[in-house]
Amino acid sequence: MSDVVPPEVRPKPVVPAKPSNVGAPSPSSPFPPQGPSGGAGSVGISAPPSGIPVPIGTHGPNLAISHAVGHGLGHGVGHTAAHSGHGLSSSHNSSGGSTLLGYIGIDTIIEQMRKKTMKTGFDFNIMVVGHSGLGKSTLVNTLFKSHVSRKSAGWARDEKIPKTVEIKAVSHVIEEGGVKMKLTVVDTPGFGDQINNDNCWEPISKYINEQYEKFLKEEVNITRKKRIPDTRVHCCIYFISPTGHFLRQLDTEFMKRLSHSVNIIPVIAKADTMTLEERQEFKQRVRKELEVSGIEFYPQKEFDEDMEDKSDNDKIREAMPFAVVGSDKEYQVNGKRVLGRKTAWGIVEVENPNHCEFAQLRDFLIRSHLQDLKEVTHNIHYETYRAKRLNENGEPDGAILPLKMTTWTQF
Repeated sequence: MSDVVPPEVRPKPVVPAKPSNVGAPSPSSPFPPQGPSGGAGSVGISAPPSGIPVPIGTHGPNLAISHAVGHGLGHGVGHTAAHSGHGLSSSHNSSGGSTLLGYIGIDTIIEQMRKKTMKTGFDFNIMVVGHSGLGKSTLVNTLFKSHVSRKSAGWARDEKIPKTVEIKAVSHVIEEGGVKMKLTVVDTPGFGDQINNDNCWEPISKYINEQYEKFLKEEVNITRKKRIPDTRVHCCIYFISPTGHFLRQLDTEFMKRLSHSVNIIPVIAKADTMTLEERQEFKQRVRKELEVSGIEFYPQKEFDEDMEDKSDNDKIREAMPFAVVGSDKEYQVNGKRVLGRKTAWGIVEVENPNHCEFAQLRDFLIRSHLQDLKEVTHNIHYETYRAKRLNENGEPDGAILPLKMTTWTQF
């Protein structure tokens, strides 16, 4: 009888444990502990709070980072190990990613991004357009709960109404939870206040294009700044008068001409001057007129990235234009201090969704879509302007030449 040789028993490779100091948040960190989520081939990545933006070019960390981890780095680790002759292998899970053999630490990228944003802060530039007396400055002050916009109560008797639209920009640094935001509010006094308002949108369009031009000049410099100052208008809030009837021709013309160069968000100002029934009817009428005129306001349907985006944005589009009330005065209501407008029959609470839609506008503008507004500005509106400007300096065969600084035209 021949001797039976038992099969060789090899020890299983030791899976390195996750270091105790990785992923543990600091006491002040708003992030939950990070690390493997327990599912096969998945890495637990928690999205940052809405107040902290992610770099331009991503619509949320999970879309860009988890894909790179699961299908890029994980795929590479598995195949490298399989072909290295050490007997290691990886298995693909149903989602297309690969099962990691141990903790790598890729999920800490979110914490790294958070720390960098906390140090550098970010810019957000908002423009308000509408004729005098609609509460533009008050609404912006209410949005950011501070006096960030110039206070104007119309024109004084001895003050002449400007013959043309003026552009006035005021910048402030706002800090909340350790995150700094340089907020620039661009006001447009004089818009729609003339008897003849022909072409009154041209100074506004010129200002928007000038900010794109400034950014482009910095980009084409041989020696560029580490961080290019961003003065581009990320959002334009357009104030519609609460007439309860129809849009003015000026309203339609302005939004039609500027909707392709800036993110326009229409709002109905001083909504407390209408009943709930009048407000709802007016909103439906405005949406219908915008649709008939071919005007697309933000968020545009063509920029929805997936079904989840489409579902969320459809709800927002159905609620727009938001009927809002602004106030920077506080009153005592049921033992609580609230922002509101005092009337003969009571107090209109600004942040009460039963009174107006200010809270919806704030949540949409700041808490859910602020980063997307910046991305659409950079990736869509600015890129459209940039391509047009570079083509103006190109040759007939399509080759693009460097910009000629001395021959730039003004828009």
